[in-house]
Order: sequence, then C-alpha cells, then structure tokens
Amino acid sequence: MPPDRPIGFLSSLKGELSVLITISTAIAFIMAWFLLKVGLSGWIAMPLTLIVALGITYMFSRGLTAPLRQMRDAAEAMSDGDYTVRVQSATLSHDEIGQLARSFNVMAAELQHADQMRRDMVANVSHELRTPVSALQAMVENLADHVVEPTPASLESILNQTHRLSDLIAFLLDLSRMEAGASSLEITSFDFADFIDETIEPLEIADAGHAHEIEVDVPHNIKMEGDQDRLRQLFTNIISNALKHSADGTTVLIEGHVEIDPARVVTNVVNYGSQIPKEARSDIFRRFVKGKAGPGTESGGTGLGLSIARWAAKLHGGSVSVVDDTRGADFEIVLPRYHDA
Repeated sequence: MPPDRPIGFLSSLKGELSVLITISTAIAFIMAWFLLKVGLSGWIAMPLTLIVALGITYMFSRGLTAPLRQMRDAAEAMSDGDYTVRVQSATLSHDEIGQLARSFNVMAAELQHADQMRRDMVANVSHELRTPVSALQAMVENLADHVVEPTPASLESILNQTHRLSDLIAFLLDLSRMEAGASSLEITSFDFADFIDETIEPLEIADAGHAHEIEVDVPHNIKMEGDQDRLRQLFTNIISNALKHSADGTTVLIEGHVEIDPARVVTNVVNYGSQIPKEARSDIFRRFVKGKAGPGTESGGTGLGLSIARWAAKLHGGSVSVVDDTRGADFEIVLPRYHDA
C-alpha cells in the first residue's frame, strides 16, 4: 500500500471514496456512542464527533488528491519548458489516479525526448548548413578578389559544395515529410532488375573517380509493386552509403532474391571488408548519426540518408537492417512484393 495514499491499494477511485466515507461514518458513530455513554452532553459530543470525522476525511482526501496537485505543478513547469519533472506520488497505486500518474510520466518522458531531439536537430542542421556555405563563401571571395583563378578544379570544388547543399536540402524536405506523416504513394508494377540497373547508373557516374565496382546479382523477371520514386530514394541512399564507406577500387555487391511465403523481395547490399559493430547497428539509422570517417567516396555525409531509407521502406511495409555477414557490412532490405493498400 503506497505510504502517501493509505487506501491506494484498491483498483477503483469510487471504491476508495466508498471506503473513506464508510470509515469516517463508522468512527463518528462509535465516538458519538462512546461520548454519550460516558454521560457527555449531546451538545458537546456531536461537535467533537464532527470535528474528528472531518479530520479523518481531510487526512485521507489529501492522500487521494496529492498526485493531482503534483500533476498540476508538473504541467505548469512543463509549460515553462522544464520537461524533467515527474509525478512521484501514486505511481504504485492501482486506481485511476495511479494509472493517470504513470501515463503522465510517460508523456513527460516523451516530451523531454522530443524536445532534446528538436534541440539536437537545430544544432546539427545549423552545423551542416554552415560548413558548405562557409566553404562556398571562401571560394567565391577568392575568385572575386583574384586570389585564385577560375580553373576547372576550383569550379569543381564550388560545384561539389553546391551539390552537398542541394543534397542536404533534399534530405531535410524528406525529413519534414517524415515528421508530418506524409505517406502518399504512387504504386506501379515494375521489373525489379531493371529498376536496380536504373538506380545504380547515376551512382556509377558520380563514383567514377574512385574505381568502385558495383556487382549486381538480381534475377530478371521479378515483378513487384511499389512507389518507384520512394524506392529509388531508399536504394540510392543505401548503395551510396556502401560506396562512401568502401575503399577505392573495391567492390559493392547488390544481390536479391524472392521469398514465396510471404511474398517479398529481399535485397542485400554488401561492401566488402568493413564491419559495423552490433551495438552500433540500430544507432546508424537515427537522424544525424554519421559513420566513422573512412577511405570511401566521402566520409560522414549528412547523417540523414539511412534514416530516410528506413522511412521509405516502412512506407511500403518493409524494413532495412544490418545483418551478420562475414564478407562485410551487409544492409538487408526486405520489401513486400505486392502492395497492400
């Protein structure tokens, strides 16, 4: 029985109030009977009995309403931006107030987490935007002041920074859709092998200077349903991530197969040699979490690609995860073959 709520062991607030009324009435009756029996005047016995009954009721009622007062104070603190407050009373009670107190604490924890995510997002986005903007500003100022000549190399550096900005803005737009719960899909039927070939073609062009080989082992004539734009976003982010974390001149393998029951397409994207520790496999899908710097196409990235890839997979009722593979880091993409509206 909770110490701050003497009758909090009951599972119903109505039951607790009934017990409280019964106890107060019984004590008042016994006290009045005793005082009258010892010969005390009724004009004195009745007021004393009422005072004792009211005292008992007040003591028990304070225990019943203590969590409500704490929730009021906590709500006021949360309205001022303090999401660390919690309700301490009644969390062990079984009645409606105890359930409300536990739900309130869960809500407060979720709000605290959301507030921290918002703060982290603002800080990370500011950092990600500042880096390419500062680089662009320095390059353009050098060109304007004739410190450097507009050579193909300097113009390519400017172009690379604008591409980075463009990618970040696209990722942020996708993130806003994800936050808003935007999940409209344009479902079409397509050949999966042709879809993979079309997806990796621009990636091979962009990767030309790093001598990566993208090996595809996907059977032909696999027909599946889905939103090709969202799925292309999914596979582009996963394959790009594999290229970024692969040493120059190595191979990235894309292999796929069909499972009959349930009907789904399983694709594995493997970059040889590197491994992702098991304890880090769930964290890499969180927003703004970057991989370790490596010898790949480019280290780090925006930290949004894998989060958006998992979102796109979930829109289709699928999943993306890192699975054990002795060959290297293996991202497994599981998608239903047919769309279930």
